[in-house]
Amino acid sequence: MALDAGYKGRTYPPTAVYEVGREKIREFADAIGDPNPVYRDPAVAQDLGHRDVLAPPTFPIVITWPAALLIINDPELGMDFSRVLHADQRFVYARPIYADDQLTATVVIEDVSERMGQGFLTTRTDLATVDGEHVVSGFSKLVVVGEQP
Repeated sequence: MALDAGYKGRTYPPTAVYEVGREKIREFADAIGDPNPVYRDPAVAQDLGHRDVLAPPTFPIVITWPAALLIINDPELGMDFSRVLHADQRFVYARPIYADDQLTATVVIEDVSERMGQGFLTTRTDLATVDGEHVVSGFSKLVVVGEQP
């Protein structure tokens, strides 16, 4: 089944609120092997002009994954996840993510196309505070590998 090109522009409902905690930031920094004290020590972060510890640059993936599942689990889109390759991921920040942020993720399908029997899906996931402040956007490109003859 090919991806439904009519999904271009579709916006899914926001995810539940994710409460960013110091412990979650520390665990993520540990998992990626980053010892930077700005991810662990509030005093170090404040000395550098931040209000609290901040999250590593790739931390948004923790928050955006539930939004990605909305797409992955959407049967009408026509994506066979067993055939998906994650081709690209990037984050564009309005400001850092801090411990104590309460964030939701809203995912938009920016593009759906097919080339040479492969499906391509580009998404943007916007993270915002519960007060509506935009924090970061994550951009992802997925390739749905076509059936081999």
